[in-house]
Amino acid sequence: MRRHARIDGSNVRARGGEEWVLNQSKRALGAEFLGAFVLLFLGGLSIIAGGGDLLVVAFGFGFALLAALYAFGEVSGGHFNPAVSLAAYLSKRINAATMVQYWVAQTGGFVVAGLGLLIVSDRDTVAATATVPSLDTGGALLLEAVLTAVFVVVILTVTKSNQFRGSVFAAISLTLVGINLAAAPLTGASVNPGRTLGSAVIGSEYTDIWVYFVGPLLGAALGWILYGLVTVGKVEAR
Repeated sequence: MRRHARIDGSNVRARGGEEWVLNQSKRALGAEFLGAFVLLFLGGLSIIAGGGDLLVVAFGFGFALLAALYAFGEVSGGHFNPAVSLAAYLSKRINAATMVQYWVAQTGGFVVAGLGLLIVSDRDTVAATATVPSLDTGGALLLEAVLTAVFVVVILTVTKSNQFRGSVFAAISLTLVGINLAAAPLTGASVNPGRTLGSAVIGSEYTDIWVYFVGPLLGAALGWILYGLVTVGKVEAR
């Protein structure tokens, strides 16, 4: 008897050996895992295949994010980034439990992507995809925070805008391209703690890794504040 999958709002279960049903929360976590995987795996491959060429890397990560958003964005909201999930929590779009679950799913996806890169290359090559600052740590921290704030403001704005609804995914992805063009030679342009962690863990490259956790998370909070003040006109703390 042929088994097929059916997705709706119920729990996962088999019915008569014929169908499986997956609830929305599990679908969202799966989407975050897969989106994170696509982002780092395709983006990391662009670093490897392009030999570090700035244009290849910038558009590689931008198109990787675009693919992940089109594939999985409507299921989970398309965060694929712990900093974005933090901003969504601060802006009351998700609750704390969902944020933490997203963080776990995203981390898993990024680490598995790092393993995928290891399978097709070697540990030193994966280490070359890690984000390592060429600036001093203070400058790198500030740059990651500011760039993440810009990224978050764009995301919070276009995902609530009726005017830009048709270009939401492109706007977010092109912003990431711009961030990479501006800062990849300086910090690796992470703006994403999970993206940094995936390459670092598998490539055993931990140089100044704390910068890529603290900077983007601070930037997410800053971006939320700026979005509230400029776009909404007020900032309401949770």
